[in-house]
Parts: sequence; C-alpha cells; structure tokens
Amino acid sequence: MNRLSGGKLARRLVTALLGFGLVLALLISPGALGQDSAPDLQDPKRDKIWNSLVAQAKALGLPTRFLQAIAPGFMTVEFADLRTYAAEYDPETHRMRLNLPFSFNTAGSVLRPLASLAHSELGTLYHELFHAYMDYLSSQQAPGTPEGRRLLEFARQQQRCRYQRVTITPIVQRKGLTEVRFLSERESWEALNETWGSFVGWAIWSRLELNRDRDVRGVLSFEHREWLKRLKEADREGQLTGYYEPEAPEERAITQKRYLAPMSRISPAEVAMLLELLFEQTPEQANRSAAIIARSPLPLDKGDCSGS
Repeated sequence: MNRLSGGKLARRLVTALLGFGLVLALLISPGALGQDSAPDLQDPKRDKIWNSLVAQAKALGLPTRFLQAIAPGFMTVEFADLRTYAAEYDPETHRMRLNLPFSFNTAGSVLRPLASLAHSELGTLYHELFHAYMDYLSSQQAPGTPEGRRLLEFARQQQRCRYQRVTITPIVQRKGLTEVRFLSERESWEALNETWGSFVGWAIWSRLELNRDRDVRGVLSFEHREWLKRLKEADREGQLTGYYEPEAPEERAITQKRYLAPMSRISPAEVAMLLELLFEQTPEQANRSAAIIARSPLPLDKGDCSGS
C-alpha cells in the first residue's frame, strides 16, 4: 500500500467530497425517471446538471470547451443493462444510453462522479459526448462557435472525400481480408462519426493512462514522446478505425455492424483537426502529433480533398 503525504491525502479527500456532492446533481434524464416529455432547453436545473459535469471534467484536466458549446438541455442520458456494449448515442432522439455500471451504485439514476470512473470508462463517456457534440452541430442551422462551424465544414468535406467509398473487414477476425463498399449518406456520416469518436475516446484513455502515476491528471503534453509512441503504435495496429450499420436489409440480416479496414482509418488531417478543435491544442502542436500518423491513400478523389 502506498503512503500518501498530508497534502496529497488532503487533495484526494477534497476531490472525493466534491465528487460526492456533485453526483446528486448529475444528469438525471427524463427517460431514467419514466418521463417521455421532450427536454426543456431553458430548464435551470438542467443547466446546473450540465455545468456540474463540465466542472468535474475540468477538474480532471479533460477538455471541456466543446462540451460548453452544447446547450445543456439538448440531450438526455439514460442507463440500461447494455449486455454487448458500454454505451450508445441516438442522434434521432438526442439520447445517450450508458451501461448501468456508469451510474451511482449501479442504480440507473445518476452518473457516478467522473473521478470515480476508470480511464476506459472516461474514454467511452467522451466518445459518446463527442457524438452529442456532432449531433448538436449538425442539428443547428448555424453552429454558434467558430470551432463548431469549422469542424462541421471539415467533417462534411471528409465525409465526401474519405467515407463515401471505404474498405471494410467483412470478417473482423481476418483483418487482411477486405472489401470495398460505397456508402449512403447516412452510412458515410456514421462511419466518420464512429472513426472520430473512437479516436477521441482512445486519446482520453491514453492520456489518462500515461498520467496514472502523476500527481495531477490530464497534464501530460500531447507532444510527450510516450504519447507520440502510443499514437504511432495505435495507428500501425489499425486501432483508429470506426464502423457503420448497413442500411440494406439483406446485409443487416448478416451483421449489425461493418468495421472499417486499416486502409480507411483516421487520417493525419483529421487527427490534427480533432486535437486542435476538441483537445484545445495549438495548430503547431496538433500537426506534430498528426505527423506520426501514416498517410493512407484517398479511396476516392471527389471535389476538394486536399489535406485529407
């Protein structure tokens, strides 16, 4: 058992007490309370709930600027016994569903304090929060922040340039066996969102893991050699890919998800944009990390795809 200094012990006690107090105000969704009414975007209680979540994330050194851009009442959070996956986000109803272990005492009513979540759970949560952000941006007639407008414009370009024609691994266990697919508008948008969401979740998890033995979480630079080493390894092993749910009924009868092959993994330009706009890195810092990613060939040259 490790011995803690008086100052470190005091800091941990304060963090634990703050987390316990904030849990009482965290993300109680209409669905979790058996209510079906639409969320009230002007509800002060929901503002307090969302602000509490942002405050906890900031205390852990996690990125919060893009979270603050989402209207507090835009989405609802539900808990369910999700046996085959940890979380999901439904853009049609703006609902996030988390597995029961994410809830306090697994009671399915409120989110556990963020400080009590494992690094992998925080990565999963941020994956879903990213989906909520993209849903929010695409649902607005004009995204409110310059970062939001820039990200959405870039996403639409990448959807056209990189995700309308992709390679997939029809048999997940045989990554060397690939097929080409031409995706619909919905499929390509989902493939992009899941690829980017996977990177966001992986980056949160990886950064927290690297900070596991540090006094303050979330402060490790994205330019640190250990971060760059992990990023290069993840890219080389094909971890930074997404999936989509096929629309064709005959294909859905075979599988619920089609996973993208390493050839259709996230690109350096996408990594740079996400690190800058979501993780609040400078363009120079983001580009240095992105340079670690091997450039994969564009599957289809349509329109202005420069920098893809």
